[in-house]
Amino acid sequence: MASTRRTVKTKIKPPRKHESEVSLDETWSRLSTNIREIHNQNASNLSFEENYRYAYNMVLYKNGAVLYKGVCQLVAENIDRLAQSEIIPAFPSGSSKDPVQQSQEGESLLKALRRVWDDHTGNMSKLRDILKIASIQRLMIVPEIWDAGLDIFLKHIIRPPIQDHVTSAVLSLIQIERDGYVISRSVVKECVDVLLQLSVDHDAKTVYKRDLEPAVLTASETFYSAEGKRLLETCNAPEYLRRVEARFDSEQARTYHYLFSQTGVPLRKILERHLLTHNLSSVIGMPNSGLDVMVDLDKFDDLNRLYRLFLMVPSGMPTLRRSFKDSILRRGREINLASASIDTGQDVDDGDLNDAENTKGKDKGQGRTATGPPTLTLALKWVQTVLDLKDKFDCVWARAFDKNRDVESSLNEAFEDFINLNEKAPEYISLFIDENLKKGLKGKTDMEVDAVLDKTITVFRYITEKDAFERYYKNHLAKRLLLGRSVSDDAERGMLAKLKVECGYQFTQKLEGMFHDMKISADTMQAYRKYLEGVSAPEVEISVTVMTSTFWPMSHSSASCVFPEILIRACKSFEHFYFARHSGRRLAWQPSLGNADVRVQFKARKHDINVSTFALVILLLFENLADDGFLTYEELKTATSIPDTELQRHLQSLACAKFKILKKHPPGRDVHPSDSFSFNNDFTCPMQKIKISTVSAKVETIKERRETRDRIEEERHHQIEACIVRIMKDRKHLTHNDLVNEVTRQLASRFQPNPQNIKKRIEGLIDREYLERCEDRKSYNYLVRVCDINMFPHLIVAIQA
Repeated sequence: MASTRRTVKTKIKPPRKHESEVSLDETWSRLSTNIREIHNQNASNLSFEENYRYAYNMVLYKNGAVLYKGVCQLVAENIDRLAQSEIIPAFPSGSSKDPVQQSQEGESLLKALRRVWDDHTGNMSKLRDILKIASIQRLMIVPEIWDAGLDIFLKHIIRPPIQDHVTSAVLSLIQIERDGYVISRSVVKECVDVLLQLSVDHDAKTVYKRDLEPAVLTASETFYSAEGKRLLETCNAPEYLRRVEARFDSEQARTYHYLFSQTGVPLRKILERHLLTHNLSSVIGMPNSGLDVMVDLDKFDDLNRLYRLFLMVPSGMPTLRRSFKDSILRRGREINLASASIDTGQDVDDGDLNDAENTKGKDKGQGRTATGPPTLTLALKWVQTVLDLKDKFDCVWARAFDKNRDVESSLNEAFEDFINLNEKAPEYISLFIDENLKKGLKGKTDMEVDAVLDKTITVFRYITEKDAFERYYKNHLAKRLLLGRSVSDDAERGMLAKLKVECGYQFTQKLEGMFHDMKISADTMQAYRKYLEGVSAPEVEISVTVMTSTFWPMSHSSASCVFPEILIRACKSFEHFYFARHSGRRLAWQPSLGNADVRVQFKARKHDINVSTFALVILLLFENLADDGFLTYEELKTATSIPDTELQRHLQSLACAKFKILKKHPPGRDVHPSDSFSFNNDFTCPMQKIKISTVSAKVETIKERRETRDRIEEERHHQIEACIVRIMKDRKHLTHNDLVNEVTRQLASRFQPNPQNIKKRIEGLIDREYLERCEDRKSYNYLVRVCDINMFPHLIVAIQA
């Protein structure tokens, strides 16, 4: 069967033309009617498909421009209608002065703006869905309908007078809240959100940044400029600080709740400038309420608030440090002024007045209380007051200023300054340590002992003339050790350990040598007592402390004394024993440092009396004297060879103090060369053991202080020279300025050398050919030579450092 093939040709017809069925005008009429229905909130009755087809057809037949412009015009008409019906009627009247009424009017306007915005954005969202045809933007190069809607809102709503009223309403609400009233923060927040979504010319700058934020900052500038002046006039310092802190907190909360976060930084700068920077000195120096008063009243919360606020601004910390230092300096100067009221005075010898009778009431004859004379009491009070002041400001620093290191630096500078303004500070500190280590620590625990020593070291750390302190401390330590008045050996060595930590081994080397001598002396006395078991012992039992002259202060060596024969035999016995053990040594007796226990027979009874060695020599002269006999001052002086100063002091102790072992003729308080003395056979006392207090100068007189200062200056000259030689021997060549700086640095731990003194010592070393001046006249060379150590009798310690 034959197959046949037929070819069927299909003709493609052109698309049907719609414009013949639906015209452009009719399509736009239907679509615009529906858009108006959307604007009237009747979108639920419309067909999305139908409206989309209308828009599609207009674009398809190249009528997109008509569609785009028409929609924009309809949106603008709706915006104008809403402005007339919603926003303009809500304009504040401006006639009310009541903050509550003003707040309500402002909130009504902002609510109206938000309603219009919500209505507009809801409509634009629907229109965007209908007109979402990319070809419109591609063909016409126009913004999306949503962006066009924002531009229309910006031009028709954010314009005068609406914009002016909206800005004024926001500023009014902010001011009302600053005045302490409650506003609706959410209303302001909604308005701010609208302005943040509207951009100017599609750049990054929003309407909020362009218009509202500058207005807010300008108003804030004006408000806080006046507020700072008002608070300064009406508030004391603590209240001012509380108000300022509250303002910072409120502005931070305001920024967080309804202003843009970036506004917080410039707004905070305004507060810092007008509430803090401009008024720092005025607030901290307010009379009756400033820093001084807050410190006096322990207002730690207010001080901490001051510290936190001052940290916010660059000039705050320098102002606080300066005022803090000035406050300490003012108090320190007052302490120094009080201590300078009395320069001289007398007191009982170290550790005397230990008996109960000696510590009761006031000695009318001597004009001093049981706590000591004005001078000693003043010295101890000065140190204790400084310690109390340090404790107070340490507490302020820790509790109020968060242990800030810059503030601590100012604190230390202030204490160092005013402590070193008192030229007696090294002596006073040594006296304070002496008083405590001698009797003040009895019955205290080890922790309490360390606490007292640590506090004392705190003040010691501030003094620059540590070499002067060393001289005083050595004298006081010598008396405590020789007279057995240290509260404990552990306390003494604990103090030495702390001094060594502060100043190094060299500072305490001689002091430790004194302790070593005491130990060697104890061993020597044990050997001496064994020696006496095999020989004829002297009538007087003696206890001898052998002191190395380079370790101990030998300022008492000039006080000569002629011993009675009974004491001479005892001394010869010990010398014979000692020289048999140590050949080539020489002993020099120091009667001014000794004491004795002697039993004295009176009419009523016998008493055991503790007196100084000088007083013992004086009393022995009355031993064989008739009951009605007497000795003149000149006779006593000739017999004993005791210097006038010492003789008067000890006669005054024996005849004019509380326990009158001798009678002075004529009676009186002071001893004169014309006086005569007799033994007081009628003396009575309920106590068996009596300690005779030797009148001595506890705080140096002006003359003694001048002599001490001269000796210190002489020692400093030698130390400076030793330091120069040591440096130049190591460096060989140095400029003048470098040499002065290095000498100052190395000696700073002992004292602050004067550059002029250093220059004089350099000139002296050049004259003695230890150094030579270079041709440039500004530098020096070290001359190599065998150094004659005898030329530097005081330099051995320094060279070994």
